[in-house]
Amino acid sequence: MSDVTVIGLGPMGTALAQALLRNGHRVTLWNRTVERAETLVRDGAILAPNAASAVASSPVTIVCVANYKISYSVLDTPEVTAALAGRVFVQLSTGTPQEARDNAAWAREHGADYLDGAIPATPPQIGRPDTTIFTSGSKSAYEKSEALLKSLAGNVPYLGEKVSAASTTDLAFLSTLFGSMMGFFHAARIIESDGLRVDEFGSMISAISPAMGEMIKYEGDMIQSNTFDQPQSSLNTCLVTVKMFVEQAREAGINAEFPTFALGLFQKAVDSGYGNEELGALVKVLR
Repeated sequence: MSDVTVIGLGPMGTALAQALLRNGHRVTLWNRTVERAETLVRDGAILAPNAASAVASSPVTIVCVANYKISYSVLDTPEVTAALAGRVFVQLSTGTPQEARDNAAWAREHGADYLDGAIPATPPQIGRPDTTIFTSGSKSAYEKSEALLKSLAGNVPYLGEKVSAASTTDLAFLSTLFGSMMGFFHAARIIESDGLRVDEFGSMISAISPAMGEMIKYEGDMIQSNTFDQPQSSLNTCLVTVKMFVEQAREAGINAEFPTFALGLFQKAVDSGYGNEELGALVKVLR
């Protein structure tokens, strides 16, 4: 198995180190708060005395701290940059697409082979076959770290050499997730308003989620091809439903902020002349 360094032992960094240890890798650690490494050291990890020696201990360094600013505060020293030269640097901290571009340029300046990554998962999901880590950047960095990353997640797609792709895709995923969650939370109030069980409704949504995914995939295909003139479900039809959300909220006396927001977008799309087009034509309003 490979040697690997993990810098950053918050909840996610700790989960990454644990998964690497479970898969037999030799793991070197560094964290500003030494106490966070104690359990991992008992499990076989090696605690380095400083960040530079941690980086120098392995051909691949995985950094997972709160953000890129903190990452720079750890790595941007003469000692650490000297150790990074010629090694693979996998950045799994949270950042924007522009921060990924800037970090890649910084890594190149210091001779590191850079891979940017984003984890659309929670710490307890690390190490599972159904967990995903998006990656982009140097192809050689991906190839050198692929086996390590697949100890962390069963699905590790390489999105190409455009280094911002992982962060962009992660933000798009989170937009989908949070938008869906907002819809679900309003749905919970609809369910509660009629005395039904929210947990049973949640289970039902889980069971039918493949069908929902198929709908999203279809709309994605329509948006990519810019083809909206043969609707399966037109904006006019969907507008009737969105108006019903608002009416139900009024009748039940529940919060109507979410459906009112949605109604504004749908109405704007219809007023712009897209009413007889596919639902995905709503993206024209957002463009």
